[in-house]
Amino acid sequence: MRQSRFTLGSTLLWLGSLWLTTAVLAAQPVPRPNIVLLVVDDMGYSDLGAMGGEIDTPNLDALLREGRLLSSMLVAPTCSPTRAMLLSGMDNHLAGVGNMAEMMTPTLTPHQVGQAGYEGYLASRVVALPQLLYEAGYHTYMSGKWHLGMADGQRPESRGFERSFALMNGGAAHFNQSAPQQIMAGTPAPTYREDGRIVSLPANFYSSTFFTDKLISYLDTQPADGEPFFAYLAYTAPHLPLQAPERFLQQYRGRYAAGYEEVSRQRIARMQRLGLIGKQVKPVPMPPGVRPWASLSPAEQARSARDMEAYAAMLSALDAEVGRLVAHLKQRGQFDNTVILFLSDNGPEGNDWAADGGNKSWIPANFDNRLENIGRPDSFAFQGPAWGQVSAQPFRYFKAFTNEGGVRSASFIRYPSAIRAGRSTQLLTAMDVMPTLLELAGAHHPGLLWQGQTVLPVQGMSMLPYLQGRAAVHNPDYVWGMELMGRQALRKGRWKIVYQYQNRKQGRWALYDLQQDPGEQHDVASRHAAKLDELLTEWAQYVQRNNVRPGTRDTGYPLTGDE
Repeated sequence: MRQSRFTLGSTLLWLGSLWLTTAVLAAQPVPRPNIVLLVVDDMGYSDLGAMGGEIDTPNLDALLREGRLLSSMLVAPTCSPTRAMLLSGMDNHLAGVGNMAEMMTPTLTPHQVGQAGYEGYLASRVVALPQLLYEAGYHTYMSGKWHLGMADGQRPESRGFERSFALMNGGAAHFNQSAPQQIMAGTPAPTYREDGRIVSLPANFYSSTFFTDKLISYLDTQPADGEPFFAYLAYTAPHLPLQAPERFLQQYRGRYAAGYEEVSRQRIARMQRLGLIGKQVKPVPMPPGVRPWASLSPAEQARSARDMEAYAAMLSALDAEVGRLVAHLKQRGQFDNTVILFLSDNGPEGNDWAADGGNKSWIPANFDNRLENIGRPDSFAFQGPAWGQVSAQPFRYFKAFTNEGGVRSASFIRYPSAIRAGRSTQLLTAMDVMPTLLELAGAHHPGLLWQGQTVLPVQGMSMLPYLQGRAAVHNPDYVWGMELMGRQALRKGRWKIVYQYQNRKQGRWALYDLQQDPGEQHDVASRHAAKLDELLTEWAQYVQRNNVRPGTRDTGYPLTGDE
């Protein structure tokens, strides 16, 4: 029998050394994660391949499968209000973007112009997420769309971003083209700024590629001080006009020839196979006024399908850029310690953009919209109601509406070292993003006073306890309200009320049971009068708490010339 070489004394010495080593290791601070907040512009809930879509998005699909799907993430119906919530943790009406700046005029919205909460930019009464992360030692970078204020003191460099390349406006052409760069008749050309200075675009500019290039350049020139980074990558794709590099356009030729009703059915079937929706869920019908695919002429079908081809190509081009960013993080050894939170700022752009103001004549007069040129530079295409409804499946309507298709965002978070992969069904909101990222960073909101200035406290809650299985974010009867351009909605648990307009000036409240009717097809207000009254009381309280000024009419877009 071999004699042990360990005596009692040596054993105790070894155990003591092991304890000391373990204690020292335990005392070492856990590296703070890098954070990438990745926002896309006007993407539908079911567009990604991993969400049931037929669009090729392998890089985003891989991130989603490695992360936690936030299947009930709610955002605002349009872009800048959502961005205000993301960067403030506040309801957009308190954060300064109660309405988009472009939609407020003395004629159209006299009840909002000049009122607190309707400044049209991220107000100074809120402290922004990048300001707090920068204060906590993070390097802070932004590349992409800002849309939260254009004047001195309102731009990214004044709200905590160390480096920034920003489109200041709500949208722009995706190429540097000879046709107009703006997205609407009668508006000025878009402005781009880097670190506050106005800059011109290179000749080979394509939005998704260039925004990714800029962010990577900021990461590559970060000081070697060991501090983590926060990167806000705010793509403008797939916002109209639908444009993409040629190789992506060619990738989708013929994919949508079956028409929008059939593509909707196929999406719903794939979502059911993936376990994302129940077997009882049916495709939401096309919006009023959409003609059946079979009734379209061959030329009309070809043009409609080409528009959706361009949309899909934009998303695949964006996905390729996300893949390039992921590869770069891996090359730098930073991928495993980087939180990636992805979401769309609202539902897909299903509105008839040509019906908006003077666009009906402006678009054909200034752009080359021949069938063979759709999706290329100098073209101007958009999804429209039919394909917008396809992208929003299994929910009703799309961008600018407070129905689920306008406010339910395809969203996920990936950080395997702290958050298990899977699917979360709890209702979450854009306001919850800021406190979640602050907690992951070990940073804190100051409460009511920051740098000698009174600020509003956050309304959102950190998702981290829920994502780690420790506690719920919100109770089952959590109340969420939303108003934009006169369109209104409120959720409480499984119930939702939506103010439905029959025309611009007349409407009524509808009540939906989202557990039984996620597509908001069956108004049950007449059968549940007490529940309707309960939610209307909650609505009145939401309006008062958040200084909401909805007015008495629908001022949403598109504006049809009767305003």
